[in-house]
Order: sequence, then structure tokens, then C-alpha cells
Amino acid sequence: MGKGRVEAFTDGVVAIIITIMVLELKVPHGEDFSTLAPLWPVFLSYVLSFIYVGIYWNNLHNMFHTVQRVDGRVLWANLNLLFWLSLMPVTTAFMGENHFAPVPVAVYGAELALCAAA
Repeated sequence: MGKGRVEAFTDGVVAIIITIMVLELKVPHGEDFSTLAPLWPVFLSYVLSFIYVGIYWNNLHNMFHTVQRVDGRVLWANLNLLFWLSLMPVTTAFMGENHFAPVPVAVYGAELALCAAA
């Protein structure tokens, strides 16, 4: 199998992950800066997750430039990473909505560790 299909699929999944994360940002009701203050934890968690997902996408992009042929092991390894990355919107929202409380941050950290292990 050529690597083009895997790259396209991966790009699509990463785009969907980022889209789901940004949809968690709610529009504030008000017209001054004080209405933005309560949103900082959600926005900060989005920025952190966007950076992490971007790093993984960039690394995958660079890695696929070196790949000559895709076999079943590469497909399953890629799916494993995409599975853990697909949980990023949930853990991001959990952490942001709970203002970086210890348990949500631990869940987020565990999810990042699982992505790294994949």
C-alpha cells in the first residue's frame, strides 16, 4: 500500500480532532473584556492541546517522508496513535471546564503519556 492514503487519513483525523476541540470554546455573552476572564482555563487547555496535536501531526508528517512502504504494522501503529489522540478533545474539555483541578490534570497527563507511548 502506498503511504498517501495513510497520510490523507491521518490528516483528516487530526483535522477533526482540532475541530472538535475548538467547538468546545463557547462564545461569551457580553461586550467587554471581563466576560472573557471566566474562559481562560478552557482557552488555555485548548492552546496546550492544539500544540500537542500539532507536534504529533508534524512528527507524523516528517516520519512519512522517510517511509517507503506501508504494511500492517505501520497501519496498526498509526491507528493506535490516532485512537489516543482522538481522546484529546475529551480530556482537554475535562481539564479546562474544571479549572485545572488535580484529577482532570492527572487524566490529561495520563492521556498525553498514552499518546507518547503510542
